[in-house]
Amino acid sequence: MFCIERIEKDRDEEALLEMAELEKETFPDSWSRKSLEETLRNPQAVMFGAWKEEVLAGYVIFYYAADEGEIARIAVRDAFRRKGAARRLLLRLEELCKELGVSRLLLDVRESNGPAIAFYVGYGFKKDGIRKKFYVNPVEDAILMSYKVV
Repeated sequence: MFCIERIEKDRDEEALLEMAELEKETFPDSWSRKSLEETLRNPQAVMFGAWKEEVLAGYVIFYYAADEGEIARIAVRDAFRRKGAARRLLLRLEELCKELGVSRLLLDVRESNGPAIAFYVGYGFKKDGIRKKFYVNPVEDAILMSYKVV
């Protein structure tokens, strides 16, 4: 089982370093440790980490305003994929959304990322549209998705 905890700006330097490492492994447009730290300072941003035996297995970065939230990033280490880390992160994020009054979650995902799209659809996200040439390195369309928090 994964331990899901909020990443706090004043005490989680090690988590930020692990997140930056996982960013490089996961995304062609990876965020730096400095970018992650700046995001953590944003009062409308929340980060949760999933730990397994003191190893950061994955994380989610979430922004919110009014009754909508956006999942900006979600990543899970290869060794922990398909073992429930992403689902546990989303479940914890849903709890937070209910506390904050966020009723709708939004995200975008690369069109070629079939496993992620299947995961989101399985969780209950709906495909809302396509944003042409949204991603670079390589250039690719984004699938826009949303989820109604109940």
